[in-house]
Amino acid sequence: MPSRPSYDTSSPVIFRRGDDSRSALVKHSRLRRHKTLPFEYFVRLQTFKLEIAAKLMNRPHVPSNLPDPTNNLAVGWHCLHQYYKVDQSALMALSDSARAEGREHVIRILDSAGDLSPARSQVSIVSGHRADMCLMMMDPDPLKIDAMTQEIRNSAIGSALKPAYSFVSITEISEYVPSIEQYAERLQREGTAAGDPAFEAKLNAYKQRLPAMNNQRLYPEIPPFPVIAFYPMNKARHPLANWYTEPFSKRSELMAEHATSGIKFAGRVSQLITASTGFDDWEWGVTLWARAPEYIKEIVYGMRFDKASAKYAEFGPFYISYAASAADTMAHLRI
Repeated sequence: MPSRPSYDTSSPVIFRRGDDSRSALVKHSRLRRHKTLPFEYFVRLQTFKLEIAAKLMNRPHVPSNLPDPTNNLAVGWHCLHQYYKVDQSALMALSDSARAEGREHVIRILDSAGDLSPARSQVSIVSGHRADMCLMMMDPDPLKIDAMTQEIRNSAIGSALKPAYSFVSITEISEYVPSIEQYAERLQREGTAAGDPAFEAKLNAYKQRLPAMNNQRLYPEIPPFPVIAFYPMNKARHPLANWYTEPFSKRSELMAEHATSGIKFAGRVSQLITASTGFDDWEWGVTLWARAPEYIKEIVYGMRFDKASAKYAEFGPFYISYAASAADTMAHLRI
């Protein structure tokens, strides 16, 4: 009968935290075949098993019904405000034929309505020294939006159209837009009793207009107004005015007051708020379309007296521009 193999037991076998499962099993098999196994090794082995079990139990659970990875939003659109400034030196360096070719190419891609075009786009002429042209685009696919900027860059006049500013955001339905139930509670807080005919009339009117309002927030139509203002903004985090430490009830009340101020400009100003937390340096982008220039000043000035703005709002740079076709924009910029 063959003799049993012998093992070197002169050095201890120690289980370490970094040991993988394979090496741990090898060590375990070595220990189990010793005739005399120190009790401390069994203690270490059991401790190691418990540590592994704890790690497995603490591993986060991944739902099995997650959607496929995608660039598209579940609801809403991506949005880009891209501002360009004409580089006069680069423009003058182009030949007449290159300038004409580039101009026609840019006009063609900006005015096209094919499969390669974003769902919404608008060209405008910017007033002031910071930029000359604005291109606002919205689409489910962010790469379709980016492709338009790449087409401009790659055109014959791309070297003359320098990006001056951009703002990346997405459309959203704000958490402060009241549901039907929340609107009913607000009416009662404001003094309209639930059994009052006025209560039912106001509630039914809100029920009818809410779906259309939310659809406009997520998939906005660009209004036919000539004046456009854009600016980014944050909510303050100052020690004495921190929006994010206020309870939701107070924040909702302040935003309701803010919305009431904006409603006064119905028919004169149309507003789109896009969310940019995690997408850009600011938290929101505000786009205003106005029937006339003075309405921009009036709404921005008037709403700054609302507490949501007066105490908690921080504003970035303002850009004012005027809607125009791509051809008219190129002609205005003398390209």
